[in-house]
Amino acid sequence: MVQPPAAWDPHPEPLAVDSAPLPEYGKGSLADLLPTLAAGMGVPGTTAAIPELTPADRNCVFLIDGLGWEQLKAHPDEAPFLTSLLATSRGGTGRPLTTGYPATTATSLASVGTGLPPGAHGLPGYTVRDPATGALMNQLRWQPWTEPGAWQPYPTVFDLADRAGVHAAQVSSPAFANTPLTRVALSGGTFHGRLSGEERMDLAAEQLAAGDRSLVYTYYSEVDGAGHRFGVDSDTWRGQLMYVDRLVQRLAEQLPPRSALYVTADHGMVDVPFDEQHRIDFDEDWELRAGVALLGGEGRARHVYAVPGAENDVLTCWREVLGEQFWVASRDEAIAAGWFGPRVDERVYARIGDVVAAARDDVLIIASEREPNESAMVGNHGSLTPAEQLVPLLEVRS
Repeated sequence: MVQPPAAWDPHPEPLAVDSAPLPEYGKGSLADLLPTLAAGMGVPGTTAAIPELTPADRNCVFLIDGLGWEQLKAHPDEAPFLTSLLATSRGGTGRPLTTGYPATTATSLASVGTGLPPGAHGLPGYTVRDPATGALMNQLRWQPWTEPGAWQPYPTVFDLADRAGVHAAQVSSPAFANTPLTRVALSGGTFHGRLSGEERMDLAAEQLAAGDRSLVYTYYSEVDGAGHRFGVDSDTWRGQLMYVDRLVQRLAEQLPPRSALYVTADHGMVDVPFDEQHRIDFDEDWELRAGVALLGGEGRARHVYAVPGAENDVLTCWREVLGEQFWVASRDEAIAAGWFGPRVDERVYARIGDVVAAARDDVLIIASEREPNESAMVGNHGSLTPAEQLVPLLEVRS
């Protein structure tokens, strides 16, 4: 009889929860950026959490959706201006920030705007269970409707800055002017809608100059859109990177005196192959479905809500099936490990899955029937890996 190799283990241990890399909450995450800038302008109630940054009277944050640190570093030819700024990242240390968990747009924008980690602001995933209704709530599209102020009650940093006499402004697509996500994450001061990227850059520079102390935010989404549809290894994605590189340079060349421009992102991205090995279909896997009442989150960062009484069985099963490729944790384990930040507010606790699964490898848990659009995406994000977590904090000063 042929014996298996000595190193072969028919029952490999699942990934340990505490082996997952943690976001740098409190010193180098997206949630720390605006409080640091606002504190440098003397805004009460804010604290300078990123020690490497030097205060400026006028601060502009340009958030490029989906432009991760690793993706930017891998494409110097498409982004010569951004590449020239890599050494300026995080106050001249040449280091990135982390996004927070999960590395997804709704969560990250809320972290940026409120200056709070996900466990406090309460947008801990793409879709999460609303404890009041028992139904999934999409926090990016805000469906079904939920009262924004009850869902996220904290003031934004823009609110605090505006009250302190700082000129606060957001310059983005007109489509975002009155969305609930804008209200809970980015409201305060004035909103200015402009369609083209060039118009946004020009107006952001004008808004910076409009006050002796200014805090301005601007945003571009289509790097992320191209990555989802075509992947970060596509010509379309590279074209978007080339375009946004020119936008950053356009804004940098118009900075008024005493200004600092910070270029960052809400997450990176991973291309996942279209095969059964890399895309595990929840809707066709009876083991993963057993005992599950709701499947939330997204492919690389799942919230799993169990039928009452089945929580331990679901955790055991998900660990056995996925534990070599995903960090699989119970709600309490994920909270204790600090995935969602140093604290989780009581109102947020039950929004987090009974089981939380974060991908380590280039794999997804898709749901082909209930999530057909998301399941068809080439580029994906959400988890704790460097490709998704690390984002630039490039700096230009005038």
